[in-house]
Amino acid sequence: MRRLATTFWLLLASCPLGVQAEAPAPLDGVLPVRGFCIPAPSPKRLDEFIGFIENELAPRSVNTLILRVDYGYQYASRPELAAPGGLSKADAGKLVAACKKHKIHLIPLVNLLGHQSWASHTGRLLQAHPEFDETPWVKMPEKHSWPNPDRLYCKSYCPLHPEVHEVVFALMDEICEVFEADAFHAGLDEVFYIGEEKCPRCGKKDKSELFAGEVTRIRDRLAQKGRRMWMWGDRLIDGKTTGLGEWEASTNDTHRAVDLIPKDVVVCDWHYERADPTAAYFALKGLDVVTCPWKNPDTAVIQLQDIVNLRERTSKATRKHALGMVQTVWSGADGFLDQFYGRRPPAKSGRNGRPNQSETQCFKTLYEAIGKLKTKPDANSPAITEAKP
Repeated sequence: MRRLATTFWLLLASCPLGVQAEAPAPLDGVLPVRGFCIPAPSPKRLDEFIGFIENELAPRSVNTLILRVDYGYQYASRPELAAPGGLSKADAGKLVAACKKHKIHLIPLVNLLGHQSWASHTGRLLQAHPEFDETPWVKMPEKHSWPNPDRLYCKSYCPLHPEVHEVVFALMDEICEVFEADAFHAGLDEVFYIGEEKCPRCGKKDKSELFAGEVTRIRDRLAQKGRRMWMWGDRLIDGKTTGLGEWEASTNDTHRAVDLIPKDVVVCDWHYERADPTAAYFALKGLDVVTCPWKNPDTAVIQLQDIVNLRERTSKATRKHALGMVQTVWSGADGFLDQFYGRRPPAKSGRNGRPNQSETQCFKTLYEAIGKLKTKPDANSPAITEAKP
């Protein structure tokens, strides 16, 4: 009797006062992160987007929402970067409330370092602060095309400019506060310009060290306030050795940063046309990783199986780093909603003239497969059944 009483009080002491201990949902043990990454909606479509959270994400057991806010917010800390038609603090509060209601982990994203321009236009940061430009001698073309003599894809800010972090850290702090976030996604993908020779600050410096230094600075700032950093993983992969090339991996010598960055960073490993198993690479490096598909349903299902295999068939030290899946959306939130609800058909052709399979269909197929995951009763290990659509 005493032993039973002691056990009871030990269990009670391990729980918050007045709250009964609940066993984790079986799916959480199989696939801890079930995510969705999408640009923030426009204010006029906010209520519809919240309905999408409630009626589509929550019923599919999505538990992580990465919201690509970037400069689509009315920043008060840096008014020169505020978007007049962007989300307001009140809008952010509505999104926070919807995610809390459905126990969805909300992670805001602002692209840092790279992606400071698009096509023929610089982004708000370099418009307001052209002094931060890593390559001021590269002029924006009237019409952008690839390839081009300057190898201009997107502009970057100089990570060693003495004033750049005063600005970008203010954005990070504010966006995390208004979204009540304990995690922040810093982007950091497709950085083509870094350590350029003509740059008076970082020219001729080791590019992996430069990239790792920027990751570490961002991570340390977030850690000061108890927040965790997420980032895209392409710059941490050797594009030459793997054959993945300069888009899904790095060919400008930033890949060695994978051994230089803090181990508590979460890597979002994206591959959209083929299921390259690089999530295992990050897990073996001791980094938490999620796999990110886009618009190819067959690829997404294979990637899901790969993550499940990592969690089922590797050592405990490795499997704990394979966190799950995050479906990405690159058409914009408003366009995605129109496509999802049948108001707009998907494009008929994609890159290289291949069929452009719908990102909405990829999302539906992936989460149909996730819904079929089950826990084996004998070993409590994950398995996927009939995932193929």
